[in-house]
Amino acid sequence: MTADAESVVAGDRRALARAITLVESTRPDHRDAAAALLDELLPHTGRALRLGISGPPGVGKSTFIEAFGTHLTGLGHRVAVLAVDPTSSRSGGSILGDKTRMERLARDPSAFVRPSPSGGELGGVARRTGEVLLLCEAAGFDVVLVETVGVGQSETAVADLTDLFVLLASPTGGDDLQGIKRGIMELADLVVVTKADGDLAATAAHACADIRRALHLLRPRHPEITPVAMVASATEGTGIVEVWEAVTAAHATLRGSGALERTRAEQATRWLWSEVRAELVDRLRTDPALAPVLADVTEAVAGARLSSRVAATRLLEAFAAAAPAPPR
Repeated sequence: MTADAESVVAGDRRALARAITLVESTRPDHRDAAAALLDELLPHTGRALRLGISGPPGVGKSTFIEAFGTHLTGLGHRVAVLAVDPTSSRSGGSILGDKTRMERLARDPSAFVRPSPSGGELGGVARRTGEVLLLCEAAGFDVVLVETVGVGQSETAVADLTDLFVLLASPTGGDDLQGIKRGIMELADLVVVTKADGDLAATAAHACADIRRALHLLRPRHPEITPVAMVASATEGTGIVEVWEAVTAAHATLRGSGALERTRAEQATRWLWSEVRAELVDRLRTDPALAPVLADVTEAVAGARLSSRVAATRLLEAFAAAAPAPPR
């Protein structure tokens, strides 16, 4: 094992941060090094509880995660938080403010908060989030929380990264329920109505009851467990214990039934094809041999002289023709 891999396994936080930076790098000369490091660390992964957390803007994701993560470190767990911030489609930049919003958790020696730009990925998670998750597991973190960009039909990629999915909902009753897409509700293993304190306590209870009724009408993501809804207040610390108990009970059920192993195997296969698609797009865009064809079809599509489907076919055919012949 290389020194870098040994340092990650030993729990060296600086080594972990360097490894994540390497894996997230878009530089071609870093790709081989990142792949080699991941292969070395793979035997040390798979032991963490992987939990996805999402919710609409303003629901209090960062506040909830800080209270939740702090509770877990208090129980003796080592918690990694992968907080994915949206990337601007115009400037390509990200605010990456989650580490600031989770200031107390970020200072916790048993926690590791890593904000990452989504890079424009529709799934609401960065392209390398799955690999960063594996690095955190190799470094000894036994709970990994993945916070996604937001809620919508495209914000479901977190389900392909995690064992369980928690959806946070605001205490605004039916209006909030109407705003939650059916697709993401069907992925939720647990729905938590946040800000259930003060004047909003009764409102949150009504919203939770509405969501419980809605969950009964949906097919659960995991047939082995029944999705539940509950209320919580991150500021008062109420409901946090119950949320963790529900998560661990559901996780134990999945592990005991063999569903967890099957789910992770299916996820790994989907990661493979996701990487194939992303790598193919990268090569199509950057291969010098394809530059003339790419320019021609792009101009033709922009000028409405060629359909996108035909243009894509021509580009792929050119790519296949330019590929070296397989060895005999």
